Amino acid sequence: MIALTDTAITKAIERTHSSGKDHIRIGLTGAGCVGFEYTFDYDNIVRVDDWVGDFGKFKILINKASQPYIEGSTLDWIKDGINEYFKLVNPKEVSQCGCGASVQFG
Repeated sequence: MIALTDTAITKAIERTHSSGKDHIRIGLTGAGCVGFEYTFDYDNIVRVDDWVGDFGKFKILINKASQPYIEGSTLDWIKDGINEYFKLVNPKEVSQCGCGASVQFG
């Protein structure tokens, strides 16, 4: 479903451990100036329609509605000045807004 960079794996282990949650939930929400925004949350609840990716010390959860859009993406960890965050590199995106917060799919 998705791949993770080595840096994303290291940060996912750190972040899930410090949050007290075992899973990272990735999804999409309708928002922003071009259509969708990615969501990243820490979670302990696996829902019936979730795709579950087991990465050993943590799991990635993606809800059924988001799966077709996220499939084939790579999760990376970005450090930009004082900002650090997860970012999906998604070949299905056709455009992003100017600030990069929202994306559009073809």
